[in-house]
Amino acid sequence: QPSELTPGLPTVAASGVPGYEVISILAMFAPAGTPVRVIERINHEIARYLNMPDVKEKFLKSGVEVVASSPQQLAAIVKSEMAKWGTVLKGAAGQD
Repeated sequence: QPSELTPGLPTVAASGVPGYEVISILAMFAPAGTPVRVIERINHEIARYLNMPDVKEKFLKSGVEVVASSPQQLAAIVKSEMAKWGTVLKGAAGQD
C-alpha cells in the first residue's frame, strides 16, 4: 500500500517486485491474563488518541505512519511476521 509519507511514489511491489512487503511495528503489550475488558479499554483510548488529526500529523512529520489496530489485528500481524522472518533467519543460519 502506498505510503502517506511519500505520495506519488509507487510501492516496491508496484515497481516490479511482486509480494514485497516490509513493515515496522510499534505496539503495546499487556501481561498474560490481563482482563479482556481492560485491554479493550486501553486499545480504544490509544486508537482514539492516535487517530486525532493533529496527532497523526505530528507522527507523519517525524516520519511515522499511524495505523491504530485492534488486539486481534496486531496478533495476526505479529504471527505473520514471525512466520515470514523466522523462515528467512533459518535460511540465513544455514549459510556460511
